[in-house]
Amino acid sequence: MKSRQRTRRVPVALPTSDIGPAAWLRSIRLSGFTIAVLTLVILTVVVLAPSLRILVEQRQEIAALTAEVERQQAEVDDLEAERARWDDPSYLQSLARERLDYVYPGELSFLVIDDGSTPTDAEGLPISDDIQTTDVDWVSSLFSSVLTAALTDAPAGEIVSPSLDTPAPDEQAPEVPAPEQPAPDAPSEEG
Repeated sequence: MKSRQRTRRVPVALPTSDIGPAAWLRSIRLSGFTIAVLTLVILTVVVLAPSLRILVEQRQEIAALTAEVERQQAEVDDLEAERARWDDPSYLQSLARERLDYVYPGELSFLVIDDGSTPTDAEGLPISDDIQTTDVDWVSSLFSSVLTAALTDAPAGEIVSPSLDTPAPDEQAPEVPAPEQPAPDAPSEEG
């Protein structure tokens, strides 16, 4: 028998010039079926893309409207709770006691006038603690008002305080000449 000699196979390396992107591109074989499938995929994307965009926009709009409905429902629930509180007599009594200082007959109410806090004006600035005096003599103004009301012949709606019409002592009113009246001895023209 003849003995067979074993041969050893060694892999052969490909030349380095065929290993680039150009070799990969040349190795692609496009058949008619592959081109048809790629065309269908591209057409599907082109046809469905606007519909998918509209679907996503509608989903976002639905989510925004759902959140708005939930917010409005919470507001309605708050208003219904407020309305239910106004139907409660004890709530109304507490509001009348707090805001209007109402008390039941026989009860004593204590109001704290000076609680030690600094009063503020509408802008939040502190109001001065110093006593300020005015230069108006209120006694004489009151007396002149009473005299004007008592001694006038004008109807009640036409009474004007003299303190408003007369100038202050520091100011001098301009002198207005009196209208000329005919002399009593002169003959009148009516005659």
